[in-house]
Amino acid sequence: MARHGNNPQPADFETEGYIGAARNVSFDVYPGEILMIMGLSGSGKSTLVRAITRLNDPTTGSVLIDGVDLMKASPKELIELRRHKMGMVFQNFGLLPHRSVLSNVAFPLEVRGTPKDEREKRAREMIRLVGLEGRESYFPRELSGGQQQRVGIARSLAVGPDIWFLDEPFSALDPLIRREMQDEFLRLQKMLKKTIVFITHDFAEAARLGDRIGIMKDGELVQLAPPAEMVARPANDYVREFTREAPRDQIITVGSICDRSHGPPAEDAVPADAKLHEVASKVLSSQSPIAVIANDGTPLGSVSRHSMIAALYPERAQ
Repeated sequence: MARHGNNPQPADFETEGYIGAARNVSFDVYPGEILMIMGLSGSGKSTLVRAITRLNDPTTGSVLIDGVDLMKASPKELIELRRHKMGMVFQNFGLLPHRSVLSNVAFPLEVRGTPKDEREKRAREMIRLVGLEGRESYFPRELSGGQQQRVGIARSLAVGPDIWFLDEPFSALDPLIRREMQDEFLRLQKMLKKTIVFITHDFAEAARLGDRIGIMKDGELVQLAPPAEMVARPANDYVREFTREAPRDQIITVGSICDRSHGPPAEDAVPADAKLHEVASKVLSSQSPIAVIANDGTPLGSVSRHSMIAALYPERAQ
């Protein structure tokens, strides 16, 4: 488990002339989780990731990875952690133009001192994993933007990181290629089950990829919740504005809006993790509430036409 926390800022923080790029932020990242961090430009989301990885040192606070505080790590220990536990992918790809795809992917292993045969074998495995087999000898200039991003992803995975940091990796791509890369990302995560912190400014992307979403504003984390909960119950007007154009029927789950105080018999129930669009026909055509059950069959409550319409069209329910 990775954990990041900032202690309250010093009393003289403003008088000393500091700008709080990330302030009083504290959260856990769980094994195998995709945690999305988003916000407008200047909200502090990229600064937060740079603080977690100590590319920028926090003014105060702690960053714990498996109980080890990165703030107390020596430069040598920090290098080893980055080489062995962390993988990073950034928006600008950062490929070495004079090196082939194979050499680019193998580069972090070369820096680590891995023998050539071993690192090239590992690099070929990663190239095959991201669907670029046959392009090992290509140079970055011979690849499309999506292919270059795949090389960056393969390179970051070559070291077998426990934690994967991605800072707006798809934002420079065309919409169709971006969707393709999101599909590729989900495919890889299904196989690799990495612990991931993913920065984006796109709520649709965050909702599609993330297990939880954290929204930053003025350096503070204003809400951290699963996508369905955030859309159904935004913490404030700022979050509500982010979720306004979200495809609510494809994000909100039945379990997040069901009435848990009582429910009808569960013979004809719908699962709590079903998205609203998956059960809309059944619920909206019923004159009485429909039972909602957990994955293990435990009754959770019920969902009615009124609650579904209120979730889909909150402005009409007010």
